[in-house]
Amino acid sequence: MISGADDAITRDGKALILAYDHGIEHGPVDFEPNPATADPERVFDLATHDAVTALAVGKGVAESYYPSYEDDVALLAKLNGTSNLWMGEPDSAVNWSVDHAADLGADAIGFTLYGGSNNEVEMAEEFRDAQEGAREHDMGVVMWSYPRGQGLKNDTSPDTIAYAARLGLELGADVVKVKYPGSGEAMAKAARMAGPTKVVMSGGSKTNDVAFLETVAAALDGGAEGLAVGRNVFQRENPGEILDALEALMFEGATVEEALTYTSAVAADD
Repeated sequence: MISGADDAITRDGKALILAYDHGIEHGPVDFEPNPATADPERVFDLATHDAVTALAVGKGVAESYYPSYEDDVALLAKLNGTSNLWMGEPDSAVNWSVDHAADLGADAIGFTLYGGSNNEVEMAEEFRDAQEGAREHDMGVVMWSYPRGQGLKNDTSPDTIAYAARLGLELGADVVKVKYPGSGEAMAKAARMAGPTKVVMSGGSKTNDVAFLETVAAALDGGAEGLAVGRNVFQRENPGEILDALEALMFEGATVEEALTYTSAVAADD
């Protein structure tokens, strides 16, 4: 990694990436819990929240919406992605170039690598080209490091997640996004393996406020430098509340209990 390359997508050294590549990766099913968020403008509006350090979207969404938000949102250009209709060995199509992302005003690029897939070699070579292109444009590089494939038995074991984090360092990412390995201790191992590359936790499937914030806190305590989250924000009825809570937890030193006061969970428990 290059020191400072991720400055545009971090705040006080931490990253809260709002991920909105779900339309291609998962399809419309991810918008059903909160149908309004099928409209990208709703999520761009969320990305103007002070807690959000970058918004990760694909080419078509960026072209259509980012010009109206370029002064308020840091753009993380998610270069590759494949639909859930694809049934082959894990792979991800490269859907736009670094040059095009730079022309649009992107602050950083994002790229998925499926370590362990039969397509890993090709994907690593594609990442190399994207990473070196990003350096030419002084953009940060975020790797979605998701080990998976027919030969991988447990893609969230502590050892596998530590390996995923190490791939981010070895291949030149400034930030590496990994699945939560189950505990703060396991996340600490992943952070050690990543060296100076920042580790951020994948937000995963939607959970309740308490469980989600406790997981985020454990990851941060273990050495993660933030998270890249989509469904645990935009699938909520009041997404702004959880962003308020995350801002308190990540940037203001709040405890989980204090962060929960920004959400409806406290009222529900009374």
